[in-house]
Amino acid sequence: MSDSSRPPRPRALFVAALLLLTLALAGAIALQAYRNFLGHKATAERVLRDYARLAAARFAQRTEMAVYWSVFSPAMDALSRAKANLPDTPLPTPASLPAPTELHAADFRKLARYTFRYDLTSGRLETAGATPPSGVRKWLRDTLATHSRTLYDPKYRMGAIVHTVDGVSRAIVYTMVKDNSGAPRSLLGLEEDPRGFEPLYTQEEDKFPLLPRPLTGGVVYDSLGSTIVTDAGGVELYRSPVQYAPLFAARDSFEEPMMGRVQVQVALRPDLAPKLVIGGMPRSNVPMLLSLLALTAVLVVAALLQLRREYELSRLRADFVSGVSHELRTPLAQIRMFSETLLLGRVRSDEERERSLEIIDQEARRLTHLVENLLHFSRSERRLTRLSPAPASLAPLLREAAEGFAPLAAARGVSLWTELTDGVVAPVDADALRQMLLNLLDNAVKYGPSGQTVTLSLKVTDGRALVCVDDQGPGIPAADRERIWDRFWRLERDRGSAVAGTGIGLSVVRELVALHGGRTWAEDVPAAERGGRAGSRFVIELPLVPQAHTATGAGPVRVDAGASA
Repeated sequence: MSDSSRPPRPRALFVAALLLLTLALAGAIALQAYRNFLGHKATAERVLRDYARLAAARFAQRTEMAVYWSVFSPAMDALSRAKANLPDTPLPTPASLPAPTELHAADFRKLARYTFRYDLTSGRLETAGATPPSGVRKWLRDTLATHSRTLYDPKYRMGAIVHTVDGVSRAIVYTMVKDNSGAPRSLLGLEEDPRGFEPLYTQEEDKFPLLPRPLTGGVVYDSLGSTIVTDAGGVELYRSPVQYAPLFAARDSFEEPMMGRVQVQVALRPDLAPKLVIGGMPRSNVPMLLSLLALTAVLVVAALLQLRREYELSRLRADFVSGVSHELRTPLAQIRMFSETLLLGRVRSDEERERSLEIIDQEARRLTHLVENLLHFSRSERRLTRLSPAPASLAPLLREAAEGFAPLAAARGVSLWTELTDGVVAPVDADALRQMLLNLLDNAVKYGPSGQTVTLSLKVTDGRALVCVDDQGPGIPAADRERIWDRFWRLERDRGSAVAGTGIGLSVVRELVALHGGRTWAEDVPAAERGGRAGSRFVIELPLVPQAHTATGAGPVRVDAGASA
C-alpha cells in the first residue's frame, strides 16, 4: 500500500488524545466537586458541633441554677436559721430543719440523709439524722478538709461535692463558719440524694431551651436533643427518656466551687440537623458524580472504539481499492496485449489466433464478474438490492454457472467437478444465485493450489437445499470462519500474498443468501468424502418449495485443467 493510500493515523491519534483528555478533565471536575462537598459537609458538621457545645453549656447553666436555688441555697438558709453554726448548739436532723420559705424551692428535707458539722481544727465530725457508714465518714473528713482549702470560694459562701461513695451517689453541700477573728472554724452542711434532682433537669425548659428559638425554628425541647448527667466519678445521675446517637455531641460541667464537677453531655437529634444549618446539610453528590463519570467514560470508550473502527474501515477500504486496482489491471493488460497482437497481425497460426481470442474472452469474463460484484456491493451499501425469487430447479442453474466458470478454472490449472441432485426446486433469483456461485468458485480457485479439484455439489438435507463448493486448499482456521464473511476482511496469511482480492466476494454471498431466507457457513471438508485430502467447504443453505418433488441423480461434468469452454 502506498503512503498516499494509508489512513490518516496521526489525526486519529490526536482525536483519541483529545477524548482521553476529556475523560481526565471530567474526572478532575468530579474530584473537585467531591472535595467541595466534603468541605461544605465539614463546615456544616462544625456548626452543629458548635451548636451542641452551646446546648450543653445552656443545659449546665440552667440546671446548675435550678439546683442551687431550689435545693442547695434553701438548705444552707435553713441550717443558718436553726443556729446550727453555733458550736454549743445541738446539730438538728434534716427533718427538724425549718421548711424553705422560697416559692421556687424544693423540699430539700426529703432529699437530705443527714446533717453534719466538721471541726477544721480538731477534725471532729458530728452528724445528725441517718448514720453514715464508717467509710463515708472517713471520706467526708478527708474530702471536706481538702475541698475547703483548695476549691471553696468565700464569695459563694457555699461548696458542693457530688460523688459516688460505697456505691451510693451523694451530694454534699456545705458552708464555712468562721470564728470572731475571721478564721475558718468549722464546716456546716448536709448530704442529699442527687437522684432527687431529676425534676430540676427539665425545670423551666420552655423558658430556657437547649438552643435559642431563632436557631431551632420553634422545635420543642424534648425532640431537639438528648442529655446525660454524671457525677465526678462518671456515675450516671440522670438520662433523658429519649437518647440520640452522639453524632453531634458536646460536654460541659457545673461550676466547680458550688456544684462539684457534675458533667453534662448533650447530643443533638441527627435528623433535625438540616433544620439547624442554613440551607440544610449538604447532600452527597458521589452517586451522581460517579454516574456522570461512568457515562463520560462509556461515551469516550465508545468514541475510541468507533474511531478505531473507522481507522480499521479506512485501512480496509484502502486495501479494497488496492485489490480492485490490481484485479482490474491484470485482465485489462491481458486484453490489451492480445488485442494489439491480433490487430497488428503478429499471430503465426490459426491456433495462436484462437488462443488469443480465448484469453480475451476469459479476461473479459473476469472483468464482468468483478464489475457485477462491485455493482452489487454499491447497491447493498445504499440498501437498493432487490431480488425476484421464483421457484426453479437448482441443478440446471448450478450446471450452467459451472460451465460458464469452467474456462476461468481451466486457465488456472484447476479441475471443476459437479455432483448435482436433479429435481431440487427452490425459490431463487437466477442472477443472484449465479453471482453467489461464481463468487464461491472464484474464491476456491483463487486461494487453492494449482492442479486442485474444485467440487460443486447439490443435495437435500432435513428439507433444505445444500449447495456446497469444496476446494483442496489450506483450509480456514476455526477462529476466522465467521469473520471471512465480513466486508473487506481477508485472512492474515493472504494479506501479504501475491493473490489479489477485494474482500467483498464472500460478503456479497452472505447478503444474497440472507435475502433468500437462507444461511451460509464454512467448514472443513470431511476427509472420508474427498479421499483424505484437506480443504474447505463453503455451504449455501436455501429453503425448498413446499411439497417439491425431488429425484436423486448425479450429473458429473469434469473439466480438466487446460480445457476450453
